[in-house]
Parts: sequence; C-alpha cells; structure tokens
Amino acid sequence: MKKVFVSGCYDLLHSGHVEFFRQAAQYGELYVGIGSDRTILHYKNHKTVYSEQERLFMVKSIRYVKEAYINQGDGILDFLPTLDIVHPDILVVNSDGGSDSKRRVCQERGIEYIVLQRDPHEGLAARSSTDLKKSPCQLPTRLDLAGTWIDQPYVSCYAPGWAITISLEPSFEIRERCGLSTSTRNVIKRIWPYQLPNMDPEILARLVFCFENHPEREDGIISGAQDAIGICVPGLCRHYYDNHFWPERIETCEDETVLSWLENHLVMIPMDPRMPGCSVVEGKDITEPKVMALAKAASDCWAAILSCDLTSFAQAYRASFAAQVAMFPAMIQGSVQQYIDRYAALPEVLAWKMPGAGGGGYLACVVTDAPAFCQSHPESIPLRIRRSGM
Repeated sequence: MKKVFVSGCYDLLHSGHVEFFRQAAQYGELYVGIGSDRTILHYKNHKTVYSEQERLFMVKSIRYVKEAYINQGDGILDFLPTLDIVHPDILVVNSDGGSDSKRRVCQERGIEYIVLQRDPHEGLAARSSTDLKKSPCQLPTRLDLAGTWIDQPYVSCYAPGWAITISLEPSFEIRERCGLSTSTRNVIKRIWPYQLPNMDPEILARLVFCFENHPEREDGIISGAQDAIGICVPGLCRHYYDNHFWPERIETCEDETVLSWLENHLVMIPMDPRMPGCSVVEGKDITEPKVMALAKAASDCWAAILSCDLTSFAQAYRASFAAQVAMFPAMIQGSVQQYIDRYAALPEVLAWKMPGAGGGGYLACVVTDAPAFCQSHPESIPLRIRRSGM
C-alpha cells in the first residue's frame, strides 16, 4: 500500500481537519506531520492553544491516521525531516495550503503531489482554524452566590468566612462592567484566548490570580481570589478566607442533582452597566457584626443548596446580599433600586442580589421555576453551570 503524507499545525482541531485526513487516506496509509510549538511561534507569531504533545495525541487518535510525528524543521517546509522518516509516495495538501516550494520538493524526491479542495463532510458546515479564532470566546465566567467581599482581607480580618461561586458556561453575551468578573476574564484571554487549558482547576485559578495581581499593577488594587476561582473551578465551589488574599481551603460540589437544581432556580436580569467612575467602596462601613452576618449567610446558603431546600436558599441568599449592602451601601446606585423593586414584587421571585461589586450590571434572582420564568420574562437569562471536562 502507498504511503500518504500530510502536514499542518492542527491546532484547534476541527471536523475540516478530520475530513481532510479521511480524503487523504483514500490514497493509502496516512502519515501526519505536525508543526512544533516552536515553529508555530516563529512562523505564525502566536502561541498554540494546545501543546504539540496534546495535538500529537489528538491526531494519532483519529482512525484515518496510521502514524503522526512532530516536525523538527522550520518555517513552511518544517516537515522535510519527517519526509526522511516516512519516505512517502504521495504528498497531499489543501487547496489553500499548497505552494511552489512544496511542489518542487515533491519533484526532487519523486513524490506525487495531490491538491484537495477544502470540502466539508456531507451534512456538516465548512470549518477552518481562522474562522474558529473569529468565533465567540468560550471562556467561562462566574456568578457569586454568597459571601461576596469576604475574599478581601480588609473584610475577613473582622471574621473569617466562605465565598460561594458557580462557574458559568458563556451561553449568553457577557457584558463588560456588569459584575461577572470580566476584568479577570479579559486577563485570562491574554494567555488563553479561546478556552481554559486542561489542568488542575485550583492550580489554574492560582496562576490566573497571580498573573492578574502582579507586583507592578498600576492601580495598586488586588482583585479578589473569588473571581479567578469562580471562573476556573467548575461546578459549585466555596472558598474559606481568613485575613489573607488566597483562601485557606476550597471545597467543590459537582453532584448533578444539585447543579441541575440550581439551574432550575437561578436567572439573571440585565440592568444598566456600572457607570464609569463609579466607586462602590465609597462610604463603606465594615464592622465585625456585619462581617459575621455575611459569613453566617454564606454558610447557611451552602447548606441549603446541598439540601436543595429552596426556601432556606432564598432566605440565605437575601441575607448575604443584605450583609453586602450594609457594608457597601454604594453597591446600589442609579437605577438599581428600581430594578430590585420591580422584580422583588413578582411572586415567582424569591430572592435577588447583584453579582460582584454591584453598582449595576445584572440582577441575579432566585425563582420558583427558571424555565417558566424565562418564558414569561424574555429579558431574563437562563444559566448553565460548567461541569468538569467542559
């Protein structure tokens, strides 16, 4: 049987790549050369989304591929050393991946040169890495459920306590300055533009926290660790703070019954974004009794969620938000109170709070039935909690 060779980056592996492999394999046993991380960085001036070893693993796992290698050369002809290993009979390229230099290499080595059109598999949409890079970012965001502000040492120094977060799939437009940790999410985009890497979530959260809060940060503000943890750690998560920026311990729950229950009782209502220059810390009044109330509400909230007790969850959720506002009354500014009054009057709305530091953005509500609420209130947003492996 003839040996067929193809070469490419195969970062952001998609159905177009698989179809290309399928068509190329019709000419014989298929061998694949994969651009190294070093070559892609130098040739395309950007880092890969997936490391060369991850890409090698994925390509080798495709059933049309006989064997795959990391190319050891440089530039557009980085596959030349791999040709000396494989000794193929045929070199196959896509219509937009061919070049005179590749054709000359084949002529010099007696290799047949075949150009394939970039056709999608029957019934599937056309895909390309370029188009995928233009697609919406798939990085998650986070919603804080209770204990917000306890992750700042100037709060937890009065009393330790838990912050509770859920990591959310980006199934809706994530607006800036709206309490969903977009500043931390934008920091992550600078390292991993499209999706989180596959690594231990707590280590990932610590990396993000340290990257965002570098020593030369111009504004001198330390972002709370709940943002990095809430984004990076999937499912339901609580983290315990005691006068330090990083929590003493982190606990998670990915019980499907609990997560589905939360999704059935949480919605968000878009409000006006936080105004430029808005300072939610002005007029803050932090005292030990108020922080203790915040900590108690978070503990009650966690217990209620794990028990799927809607009444207790709503009570603790309201108590946590009341404790936040008691310490930071500037969280409620502009038209925020009007939104609270409007939705609090609805019988199906049991509790409400603003995500993050407040001042505008979203109103996150506990409701009796989220799907029914979203149907009767089309402005509301249903939430999808991110599970491990997503």
